[in-house]
Amino acid sequence: MDQLTPALRHWHGQGRFITVRGQRLFVAEAGRGSSLLLVHGYPTSSYDWHGVWNALAVRYHVIAPDLLGMGFSDKPPGHAYRLEDHADLLDALLAQQGVESCHIVAHDLGVSVAQEMLARRLEQPQAGCRIESLVLLNGGVCPEAYAPRPIQHLLSSPLGRWVGPRIPRRAFERTVAGLFGPRTQPAAGLLNDFWALLNHGQGRRISHQLGRFYIERMALRDRLVAPLVARAVPVRLINGSADPNSGAHMARRYREVVPHADVVALDGIGHWPQIEAPMAMLRALHGFLQSIEAPVGLAPDDADALPISR
Repeated sequence: MDQLTPALRHWHGQGRFITVRGQRLFVAEAGRGSSLLLVHGYPTSSYDWHGVWNALAVRYHVIAPDLLGMGFSDKPPGHAYRLEDHADLLDALLAQQGVESCHIVAHDLGVSVAQEMLARRLEQPQAGCRIESLVLLNGGVCPEAYAPRPIQHLLSSPLGRWVGPRIPRRAFERTVAGLFGPRTQPAAGLLNDFWALLNHGQGRRISHQLGRFYIERMALRDRLVAPLVARAVPVRLINGSADPNSGAHMARRYREVVPHADVVALDGIGHWPQIEAPMAMLRALHGFLQSIEAPVGLAPDDADALPISR
């Protein structure tokens, strides 16, 4: 904890540790109402949701775990960290907490984990917590369109085991900044937060194992995309168009694969819409969820008044 930034220490206070299948997961939780599972991306944590946390907790029961191997959760060095492993733990967490139905909001790696969770329901409709809808932020929705950064290739190579623990801070920050929009570059404080998260619990030693998910995702492409094509549940893609990994090119491919797909494009925004454009992301999210369940107590235009964490 001594190496954490003040912002991360505050975020740590938002949650608790829950042991799921023998693994200790950090889970932030707040609010009441329909359950909203927030699934973050690689290589950060549930802290990615801090900018929209208060606004979501006003009206939803928000659950934001740190995926195994990231953030404050356990980081076992011998774990496989496959998509199915992440999905297994999230399904078990929801069952353990008595959550019978939820909406899922997912980003980056979390997109693929959410797709795997939905694929299971397509095979077995009664499998686990009922998924009411998906809101997907930037991620490999269609794996064939994903454009990994050079450092991802390096970490996934035979050199990854050696490179991971030795990633220079400057290279890490340069990679992160390159994923943000040109006018929404990360502040120094946010880069400090991200670097501290990567290093917490000796996280760099397993970064190469976690980062292989984009290769595994290609092998599972048809399985992950099938529920979207089948329109198993309502889905909205909120896409930061300036993201070199999964921006406008990913949205185009998604529309080709799923005609008339629901896509909200955020021009000039990069890989982290929830951080770079929290109000725009909230409007798109709230409008979508309201169209599904028409929550009581808030009119559509009231989304503008929702509080944003800074």
